Amino acid sequence: MRTIQMTLDDDLVASVDRVVRKLKTTRSAFTRKALKDAIKQVNVNLLEKKHKQGYERHPVGKTEFSVWESEQEWGE
Repeated sequence: MRTIQMTLDDDLVASVDRVVRKLKTTRSAFTRKALKDAIKQVNVNLLEKKHKQGYERHPVGKTEFSVWESEQEWGE
């Protein structure tokens, strides 16, 4: 692990301090989790954007998923 220095607004630090007291954790642990969660969300957003672009380039055909309709309740 590395130690880094960050500059944060006083209001943000106060909010973090209130939350970490409630969660009985530390600023560092809270920040690590927040950063990991943010990175995961960025990756999900990038994948969703990639999928959307793929469907825009190659739209779903009218009968592409029809083979599964009989397996759905609404398809019966």
